[in-house]
Amino acid sequence: MNPINNRRAFLRSCAVLGAVGAAGILLPGCEKKDAGAGKSAAVIKGRADQVVDFKYPDNPSFDLVYVADSLGYFEGSRARPKYIGRIAAPQIIPLTGTGEIDFGARMVPLVISAIASGLDLKVVAAGGKTLQEAPHMKYFVRDNSGIVKPKDLEGKTVGFNSFGACAEFVTKKYLREQGVNVDKINWVVVPDNQGEQTLATGNIDVAIIHPPSSGGAENNPALRKLWSDYDLDGGLGGMAPYSVFGKFSRENPEATRDVVNAIARAANWVNANPDDARKITSERIGMKLELVERFAYIDDLVVTEPPIQYYIDILENEGKIKKGSIGVKDVYTNEFNPFAQGHV
Repeated sequence: MNPINNRRAFLRSCAVLGAVGAAGILLPGCEKKDAGAGKSAAVIKGRADQVVDFKYPDNPSFDLVYVADSLGYFEGSRARPKYIGRIAAPQIIPLTGTGEIDFGARMVPLVISAIASGLDLKVVAAGGKTLQEAPHMKYFVRDNSGIVKPKDLEGKTVGFNSFGACAEFVTKKYLREQGVNVDKINWVVVPDNQGEQTLATGNIDVAIIHPPSSGGAENNPALRKLWSDYDLDGGLGGMAPYSVFGKFSRENPEATRDVVNAIARAANWVNANPDDARKITSERIGMKLELVERFAYIDDLVVTEPPIQYYIDILENEGKIKKGSIGVKDVYTNEFNPFAQGHV
């Protein structure tokens, strides 16, 4: 067995057998590995003949579905990921809303816009959060660019992974508050894994990059970090939730609940074991470990309303949705999260 498979087998053993430790039998070597899972380790009672495959992208990213799968959290549940190949970031929410995929992880404004356009999906798990030491996205410039303050961006080209998401709206909101004319900025789409190189070669002046890809830019001596999204809004816009195709959740409520359970457990495990989680991602996507930046997740992935209202307000102010047409509760539900306890 190769080293990667050895590691995955070890992690699965720790995750699956962690319950043994709770019964008073300690599995040697697993004490740290299961530190984050105990809080949220719900018992799944589904049988093999009830298993439902859910369609999911197979993208080179730091993702809770991949982590949960590596840890064995879908074993014994009523849901299994069926990876269907890579899907470009801008297409994930539209394809979730039409059922081409069953779950998708992308930012709140994309979900709101999709719902407003009549697509059938809803946020069911909160996903990532922004911390000062683990931001959702970072802003980079060339070290010799002379760009140091918001006004310097006027007349420049900014690259980010898609229109309609956090990188566009958080940035524009902040820049307007700083007196910047955002119409004087050239906004272009550059995938996260191409942002560092595109910036370094001078094809753009600012790159907004998400983890884990931001690690390369962070360690590139020719580049300089300008800000993170934590600097711009204190993390309010950093919730990166998981959404489900509505028809899938209506037809498969138990499987939907098991998916949310698995990724919530994985989120807590990642928060408790950030370096081990980075190793899983490094091995999975073939990125050097020292370049893989950590993620932080909302405890138990319970959705709260302020991050959603934040983006509803932005979309209304940007003229992207009609004022009052979408309410917070149209966007999310905690009904499939076994750890929500009273949240709806």
